[in-house]
Order: sequence, then structure tokens, then C-alpha cells
Amino acid sequence: MKKANRVIVIGAGIGGITAAIHLAKQGLSVTVIEKNSRPGGRCDRLSKDGHHFDTGPTLLVMPLLYESEFAALGTPMRELLDLQRVDPTYHLVFDDGSKLALTSDMKAMYEQLEAIEPGGFQGLLRYLDEGHRHYQLGIERLVKPDFRKAIDFFQLRNLPLLHQVKPLAKHYANMSAYFDDPRLKAAFTFQDVYMGLSPFEAPATFSMMPYTELSHGVWYPRGGMYEIVNVLTHLAQEAGVEFIFNTPVEKINITDGRACGVLVDGTNLDADAILANADLPYVYQNLIPEDAHARRLAHKRYSCSVISFFWGLDKPFESLPPHTLFLANDFRANFDSIIRDLDLPTNPSLYIHAPARLDPTMAPDGQDTIIAIVPVGHISGNGDQDWAVLRDHARAHVFRRLRILGVHDLQEHIKFEINFTPLSWRKRYNLVNGSTHGLCHTLTQLGYFRPDLQHPRYRNLYFTGASTRPGTGMPTAMVSGRQAAARIMDNM
Repeated sequence: MKKANRVIVIGAGIGGITAAIHLAKQGLSVTVIEKNSRPGGRCDRLSKDGHHFDTGPTLLVMPLLYESEFAALGTPMRELLDLQRVDPTYHLVFDDGSKLALTSDMKAMYEQLEAIEPGGFQGLLRYLDEGHRHYQLGIERLVKPDFRKAIDFFQLRNLPLLHQVKPLAKHYANMSAYFDDPRLKAAFTFQDVYMGLSPFEAPATFSMMPYTELSHGVWYPRGGMYEIVNVLTHLAQEAGVEFIFNTPVEKINITDGRACGVLVDGTNLDADAILANADLPYVYQNLIPEDAHARRLAHKRYSCSVISFFWGLDKPFESLPPHTLFLANDFRANFDSIIRDLDLPTNPSLYIHAPARLDPTMAPDGQDTIIAIVPVGHISGNGDQDWAVLRDHARAHVFRRLRILGVHDLQEHIKFEINFTPLSWRKRYNLVNGSTHGLCHTLTQLGYFRPDLQHPRYRNLYFTGASTRPGTGMPTAMVSGRQAAARIMDNM
């Protein structure tokens, strides 16, 4: 019997595991090598004293894309995940104390928006109509296709996209067509942070995100977002994928212009193809010989980072909803500080997640689990950022914001704290510059213009994950993994 072709996957992130499933189902021998002790990559899980924390995404958005990718794996998503809809999706709190609960209940939205800006509800309906168009065209023309050649993207049928999805318009500036009140402009553009972007430079294409949240819903799997990692890992093991944990890959071996294996613990492991699910810039900079491609990557735009706090509390704070966003009035100054100055804003917008509101098993009885996330600039090249000081300032801002909601004593009930700064993201997950979303999604790094899934010189070296196509996010990582697997199969 002919020996099955072997593929080594570097990194057990969402894209890597997804690709491994597809490849194993086609009869290939697949080994996933992961530097950490468990799968998931930056979509990680921390657990301590009965408290459980998702380190990555804390909510499931774009459910239709998830469903199509699970269907491609041969298993309906809803048979694997126990999902509950989160509605209201977010509770927004502004500096002046005003609030807005984003909900699919259009009557409730009408009452809230009209109280903030007369005519605001009609503006929302028009904005969602645009978002619907951007979503449909964006998913079908920019996310799902695998652009293997330039001609696949630069074709006549795609020319209308310049008008249809507004890639040349800035998202926040585009909001003037729908709202006058800056609070509403912020309320429907903050989602750009999902891509590590400022709404002041993000393409207006990303109106697709508020649309899908309100139309298709925001969801939460029982067991937390890490349950997606668990079910994918189980599918991979069922398909025969081998996992090796606690094993960093030292380099990718290159011979005669081909990737012929990897070096781990001083041992060479041979392979017919390599799929790198580690952060793509890290791979170019650390695992393969330096070349012009690596030097160009170093000059690309990188996404912002975050300072995250994971708190186990000795009492429940039931007044905190599942997802609370504090949006600063100085919205532009916030993003200028993060993107331009690589700093912590003086009055940062920030996010609080209380997972036990959705799943009581995320905290022990009579206690609580809280995650606070403060966006911040990525690591600078000059090393002038004092992350211990910035972390302490960020923590103080979280407590200050909570007092707006009448929560004055949370810090007195903290049993323990785990925190991540950009240095943590870089060390734990090999994220270049500690950029939590990889390369930015600016116009020149969007869709086809992101790094390809296949190395331009070493043609049996492939990539999947946030910094390659189609882009960052858990469902798009599944798309990326499926597309990379298809390329590998086509070249075997």
C-alpha cells in the first residue's frame, strides 16, 4: 500500500485545525505541532479555581459563515455547539452617562435612537440596508473566493465593488450619511476594532459587521468560545490527525527550493507539505531564510493590541450584563493614540465581559468571572513603552468606568488577577509586535492584497490564519484553513 503523503501543520489555531480536518479526510497523514499545552492559539482558555476565561473572542458573530464552514467539514454546527442568542448584543455606555442597548428588537431600537437623535431610527434602517449589501457582496466576492492568481480578483465582474461596498470611503466619515450624533456614529463603527482597525481609516465596507450582528445575531456557545476549539479538535482526532503539544518548531527546513520538514527539539521531521498556522510575519521572520518578502512584511501595517484583565471574584455582580462597552466621547483621539502614537488613550474606550450571565458554569456558585479588555497600541520598535505602568493605568480606567454603572467595590472582591499586555501576546502566541489581530485590514492589506496562502518561492509551504487571506476572525480562519487545505490537495 502506498504511504500517505504527510503534512505538518505548525500551530493548532482555528485555521490549522480546520485545514487538518479537511486534509485528513482526504487520506493524508497530518501532524499538528503546537508550542503551547493545548489547542486554540490566541483563542485560548484560562481556568483557575473554577473560573474560566476565553482569552480571544468572547462572542460568536457571523453565524452564517460559521454554519457554511462547519457544513464543509461534514457536520452541522448546531449539532456540535449549544448556542444561545445574546440580545441585547451589547450595552453601550457613553461618557455623559447615556446608554444604548443594541438589540434586534426594532421597537426598542426605535425608542432609544429617537431619544438620542430624532430621525435616528430611519438612519439605522438605511445603514442596515447598506450593511446588508456589503455583507452579501463582501462574503461572496472577498471572503469565500480563493484568489490564486491576480486575474481571479482583477476581473470585470469585480469592478462594480468599488462603488457597491465603498472600499475607498472611510467608515466613520461614511456615517454622516446616516447619523449626526457622534454617539450613534461610534455605536455602529466600534466593531472595526474586531479587525484591529480604527473606524477613521477602516473601509466603509465594514458596515457589514453591525448588520450581521443585528440581523443574524450575536451568539454564545455553552462552555464559552473555547468550545469551538474543543469541537474542532475532536473532529480532527476523529479524522486521524495527530497532535503534538508543548513543542515549539525551531525552523522550517528548506532544501532545493522546497520545504522538506521542520526542526523540533533538535530532530528533523520530514513532510511533503508544510502548513504554517503560526502568525505569518513570525514565520517569515523566524522560521524560514530571510528574503525580500520578509523585509516587505516588516514594513506592513500591524493591528493594534489589547491589555486584558481576567478576574476571579468572590461575589457575583449581577448588575453587569454579558457585554458592556464604554465608548469615549473623544472617539477620534482614542484611535489616534492607539494607532498613531502606539499608546494607551488618556480616556480609553473599553469592554467588560461577564460570561457567567450567559453560562453559570463559567464561575463557581456565588462568585463571578469578569474579563476587561482595553485596546492599546502594539509594541513599538524603539522600546519606549513601559507596559507595567500602562497596564496599571488601564486597570484604573476599568474601575473608573465601572463606577459609572454604580459598581464601586469590584476591586475589593478580586480573588486573583491574570493579565495580558502586548508583551504577553507576543510571548505566548508568537504574535509579531503583540498585534492581536495580525496585519491590519487597511485597503492595501484587504482581500487579495493580504499575503497569499502559498509562499511565492517555496511552493509546498502554505499559510493559514489572521495575517493571510481572507483575514482575522474565527469564522474567517475556518475559511482560510479550508482554502489552504484545498491548495495542498491540488498540488499533491
